[in-house]
Amino acid sequence: MKSHVLVDARWLEPPEPMERVLAAIDDLRPGQGIRFLIHREPLPLYGALHRLGYQHKTHMLADGCYEVTIEPIHPA
Repeated sequence: MKSHVLVDARWLEPPEPMERVLAAIDDLRPGQGIRFLIHREPLPLYGALHRLGYQHKTHMLADGCYEVTIEPIHPA
C-alpha cells in the first residue's frame, strides 16, 4: 500500500464508526488503504471486511485506543 486514508472514529457511538469505514472503503482508489482509529476493538467490523475482500491488522495504541490498518486482500 502506498497511502492510507485516515478514519478517526474515536469516541463516536455505534454504528457511526462502521459507517465511516465502509464509506471510506467505497471511496478508496487503487493503492490506498485505511488507517482506522477507534476507542474500542471493532470486532464486528472484521467479518464485514473479510466479506468485502479486505484484510486488517489491529494493535492497541499507548492511549488504549486501537489502530486498524485495512487493505485489500488482492491489491489492485
